Amino acid sequence: MMKDFLPEPKKRSPLRLWAGKQYYTLKRYRLWLFGGLRFARQSPQPLAYTVFTHATPLLRKLKDVEMILQYNKIVNLKIAVKKLDGITLAPGETFSYWKAIGRPAKRKGYLKGMVLRNGGFYAATGGGLCQLSNLIFWMTAHTPLTVTERHRHGYDVFPDASRTQPFGSGATCFYNYGDLMIRNDTQQTFRLHIEVGEKNLTGTWQSDAPPEVTYRVYEREHIMKPEWWGGYTRHNVLFRKQFDAGGIETADEYLIENHAVMSYAPLLESSGLVR
Repeated sequence: MMKDFLPEPKKRSPLRLWAGKQYYTLKRYRLWLFGGLRFARQSPQPLAYTVFTHATPLLRKLKDVEMILQYNKIVNLKIAVKKLDGITLAPGETFSYWKAIGRPAKRKGYLKGMVLRNGGFYAATGGGLCQLSNLIFWMTAHTPLTVTERHRHGYDVFPDASRTQPFGSGATCFYNYGDLMIRNDTQQTFRLHIEVGEKNLTGTWQSDAPPEVTYRVYEREHIMKPEWWGGYTRHNVLFRKQFDAGGIETADEYLIENHAVMSYAPLLESSGLVR
C-alpha cells in the first residue's frame, strides 16, 4: 500500500553532508570498478527499429529562474549528449548515466545551470542535466529494459505548468551516486539516440528487432495533502499497461511510487485535499 505521508525534512550540517557525499562517491566508484557489471558502450551504427521516442522543450519560463541558466543548460546538454548518443546495450549489459557522462566539470566546458536542492534551486556547474536523465527514464519505461537504479525527486518545486507527463515520471541525478542505471534482460540489442535540437531535447530507443509489445504509463492514487509539520506533500503511483501487436492489453503492472515535499502551497478543496 502506498505510503501517503512524509516526515518533516531533515536539515543536516555541512560536515554531515560533506562526509556522506565522500562515502557514497567512493562506494559508487567501487561498484563501477569491481561490481562485476558489463557496461554498455557507444556505437555509431543505428539499429533498424524504433521502440519509443520522446521530446521535451529546452526552454521553459520558471518563476524566479534567470533564463541564462536555461541557456547554459543547453550547452551542458550538448556536451553530455556527445557521451550518450549511440550507447548500445547488448543482452546482459548495463547502462550507467554517470559512468557514461563522467564528472560535469568546468574544464570540460560545462557552465552553471539550475540545480534543485532542498526545495529550492541554485546555480552550479553542469546544472540542468536532470532533463536528460528524466527523458531517458521516461523512454525506458516504454521498453522491456529493466531500470535497476532510479532516484525520485524529493521535492516538487514548480507547479504543473503545461505538464504532459504524470507527476514523478522522471529521474533526478547527482554525480556520481545519484545514478540512473538500466540493464538489458532481453535477447535484443538496444541503442540510445539523443539529439539537442533548436527547441527540443529528443531521444529514441532503437532495437535490432521489431517491438513485440507497447506500453502506456499512467498514474493512480495521486494526492496533495497538508502535513502536521506545516508543509504540503504530493504522492502518486505509476503503473504501465502492456499491449501486444494487435493492441490487446496483456498486462497492467506496478512501476514506481513517488513521494515529494511541495515547495508551493496547492489550492485545497474544502475537504483539505486535492486529488
